[in-house]
Amino acid sequence: GFYASFNCILSGLDNVEARRWLNATVCGLVQVDEDGDPDPSTIIPIIDGGTEGFSGQARVILPRVTSCFECSLDAFPPQRNFPLCTIAETPRRPEHCIAYASILEWPKQFPEKKMDKDSPQDMTWVYETALERAKKYNISGVTYMLTMGVVKNIIPAVASTNAIVSAACVGEAVKLLTFMSQNLNTYHMYMGSQGVYTHTFVYERKEDCPVCTQTVRKITLRKDETLNQLIQQLCEGDLRLKSPSLTTTNKTLYMQKPPALEKATRVNLDKAVSSLVASGEEVTVTDPVVQNINLALSISFTP
Repeated sequence: GFYASFNCILSGLDNVEARRWLNATVCGLVQVDEDGDPDPSTIIPIIDGGTEGFSGQARVILPRVTSCFECSLDAFPPQRNFPLCTIAETPRRPEHCIAYASILEWPKQFPEKKMDKDSPQDMTWVYETALERAKKYNISGVTYMLTMGVVKNIIPAVASTNAIVSAACVGEAVKLLTFMSQNLNTYHMYMGSQGVYTHTFVYERKEDCPVCTQTVRKITLRKDETLNQLIQQLCEGDLRLKSPSLTTTNKTLYMQKPPALEKATRVNLDKAVSSLVASGEEVTVTDPVVQNINLALSISFTP
């Protein structure tokens, strides 16, 4: 409904997951005919821009025509987490000290209070606690700004980079809406940390993209692998799902929500997938990160 009312969408979102959500939502609006060809009147272009320090990118996505954001997910590595053992026992970097203060010390000192990442008082406590730990291990580099960056995952913004990338995005929007010129095909990079360098290239569609193609993804499991192990594979593998629910044409394997259905299907998590699904049977996966897109899996088994 809401997004379908626009002629073009300019995206300046600040994280990968939000971009995935928007991309899947808009791709899901595209209607296809019996041959699988998209109806042009239902295609809403996305112009995506992003910056990180002195680097930035602008991109034009025509859902189900060009590559979509999900096609290039491999270019965005998962957000790095520090191992708890390193944080607790062998800190080597200022980030380790900050993570120690925010993840381990805060719950000990304030068990009834959730940390407010937007509170100067809370952030000052984390900074001072991290600084104290850094001094203990002779680690330099703990600053208030770095503390904010680690706790809130802040990426520094540079006004000139923002201006260049936003201008590129607006230029692409004008071209799309007026047909005055050829649009970007499909990805533009800007690098300004050492001089000024730009590069444009075509991001190819991924043949088995779970969002913009109708491909059935094939997965091979051992006969003793459980449904829980399959779910972990869907979350930790290249699909990078968050909370997948799985069904077949005649059976609900596991549902994350509502709570009553989650409780009723939880018993299946420790069962072997081979006892729930026949070899070659299609399993439908839904996940909030890809919105209303249904992912199709064909599962086969090895002894």
